[in-house]
Formats: sequence, C-alpha cells, structure tokens
Amino acid sequence: MDFAYDATTERLREQLLAFMDERVYPAEPVFHEQLAERENPWTSVPVVEELKTEARTRGLWNFFLPGELGAGLTNLQYAPLAEITGRSPSLAPAALNCAAPDTGNMEVLAMFGTEAQRKQWLQPLLDGEIRSAFAMTEPDVASSDARNIATSIRRDGADYVLNGRKWYISGAMNPNCRIFIVMGKTDPDAEPHRQQSMILVPRDTPGVHVKRGMQVFGYTDGDHGGHAEVIFDDARVPAENLIDAEGSGFAIAQARLGPGRIHHCMRLIGMAERAIELMCRRAVSREAFGKALAQQGVVQEWIAEARVRVEQLRLLVLKTAWLMDTQGNKGAHTEIQSIKIATPASVEWILDKAIQLHGAGGVSQDFPLAELWAAARMLRLADGPDEVHKRSLARRELKRYL
Repeated sequence: MDFAYDATTERLREQLLAFMDERVYPAEPVFHEQLAERENPWTSVPVVEELKTEARTRGLWNFFLPGELGAGLTNLQYAPLAEITGRSPSLAPAALNCAAPDTGNMEVLAMFGTEAQRKQWLQPLLDGEIRSAFAMTEPDVASSDARNIATSIRRDGADYVLNGRKWYISGAMNPNCRIFIVMGKTDPDAEPHRQQSMILVPRDTPGVHVKRGMQVFGYTDGDHGGHAEVIFDDARVPAENLIDAEGSGFAIAQARLGPGRIHHCMRLIGMAERAIELMCRRAVSREAFGKALAQQGVVQEWIAEARVRVEQLRLLVLKTAWLMDTQGNKGAHTEIQSIKIATPASVEWILDKAIQLHGAGGVSQDFPLAELWAAARMLRLADGPDEVHKRSLARRELKRYL
C-alpha cells in the first residue's frame, strides 16, 4: 500500500501551495476590507476576480471535474488539492473555479446535459464567466427526505411550468447567477423515487422571484453567492430545459451529491489544519498563570486530539476518493456516508477548541475561526443531515445480518 502522492499531484500541490502563500493568504485582509465596503452584500469583490485571473494563468483551474472538460484529475488526485483550498475557504475554492454550488451544477451538466445545454450553460461556468444555483431544499417539507420535494414541474405543451417555494438556495443571491437547476415533481403519482425531475431555469425567467437572502449563523455567505429564498410562480421554460428525462431527478441528485460530499470533507480537513496551526501559534505566544499556554496540560490535550482526528479523517477521505475512482460512487457508498458523518463533526470540535484557546479573539472578526466554525456546523446539515446518513449506514450494516 503506497501512501505517497503521484507525480501529477505533487506538482500541482507545489504550485497551489505557492499560490496560497504568494496570493491567497495576503489577499485575505483585502478581501474582508472589500466585503465591508461593498454596497450590495451579495456581490463578489474585486480581489476574488483578480485571484481567478491569476489562478487560471497558472493552470490552477477546474481541478474538481475529471475528464476532458476539467483538469483531468481523479478524486484521489484532487483530494489533497481541495484540502489546501480549505485552509482559506472564502477565497481559494472560488479562485480555482472549484466552489460550490457551481461545481455540482457543472458535474450535473457534464454527466446529464444535452449538447445544447452544455454549450449554453456549462461552458460559461467552466470559464468562470457566470455563477449558478441549485434549488432543492424547501421550507415547507422535511427536505432531508428528497421524496418530499413539493415544487411542481408541470408539462404544458412545449413548456414546463414551475410553482413552488425553495430556500437556502446556494448561489442565488449573486448578481452574476444566471441559471438555476431546480428539482421538483413532474409526476406525483409515480413510484416515490421516480416522481422528481430536474430542469434548467434561467434567473431572468418571468415568475422567478428571489425573495430574500438567508443568513447562516448571522453570516451572509455573500462571498460564495449567498443563500436565498426563491419563489416560482408559474415560471415557464421550454421543455428542452429538462435535464435527462422525467423521473430521473432523484438519481441525478444522488449522482451530484456524492462528489459534493467528499469535496466538502476534503476542504474541511484543510480548515482543521488551519485551526491547528492557529492553535499552536497562539499556544506558544501567550502566557497565563505564569507559563505559556503551550505548557498547559489541557491545551496539549486539545492539540494532540486534533492531530489524531485530522490524520484519521484524511485517511478515510483518501480511501473514499480511491474507491470512487475504482468502483464508482455506489462502490464507495458506505465510505461517502462515513466521511460525511465524521468529518464535519470532528472539524467542528477542533474549531471549537481553537476558539476556546483564542478567548475573545476566537469569536471576533480578527481571526477566521468563528466563520470556519459556522461553515463546519452548517455542513452537518448540507447534503443530508448527520441523522439521515447514520440511518442509511446503519441499515446497510444490519442488512448483512438479516
């Protein structure tokens, strides 16, 4: 068993680490200054566009997408790169055009889109010219069970007509968001997993109303395009905007969410590494009760436990990536659910200890820890809450004994 990264991964890691040191970390304070100065709290800021231009010039672009459309990397090759971007999650993923929800939407279009859909929407997304949104979650049903999705997608001649209410629609507040991928029901009488479909809805479609921005623990998350409540009121789009076929929405969602879950976990490990670095720097630079924080037993315990947890998580994420490459998403089902359960919770714990070690500074805007904690805590809900994954994983284990 070889744990070394291959030559391609090592080369890209070196280039990405240099980009982080030379451009991304120095841009973080500039980024926050520009966020505070912007008139629209949901727009991107100039420094992000500057980083995107520089990243593309350096060949650090679309790492997430395998095959000819992307960088041609496997999941196993992408994992350590995504981890590095997780150290600065507000800047690095967007700079590399590897930020959600665009990544998942590009994967959907690459896997299931028609040639015309790819030309109109996928190519501008690949080029970083536009942004997109994924509209699945609804406030009026328990969306952790995707079969509950109630938004109606009704065929009417040469069109489909959408009616429904969505919320926490990632990316929808960004003025450059041009396209929604919407999940709804085309046939409420079909078998439960065949009732849903996905369809492309341009943002400027009459009847599409972006009602308000949604905050996450008080953060607008505007640097990623924000989250929105969206109303579809007799929104009419051509039938050719349907993705794949009627009744395939649930299957498309599963194909989309598998890579999305591992991408989140890859970046979470980078967030944890950033937290450990900040913990250690704080511990050796501060003194309390006559000795450095680094000499306090409880602080040493936190740091040791954080290191153990990160190493465990990284190995499981890499195993999952390898299985996805060699056996497909279905072959990695158990591991995908395992990392989705374990990684956000463990990283949340690490960030909590880092915040505690920083005292009042830990909850302030002077350190990235509070925002990182909010992101990690949110990911215990995004792409399926912990409890749903635990339920499914337990049933899979028990099935072997029935």
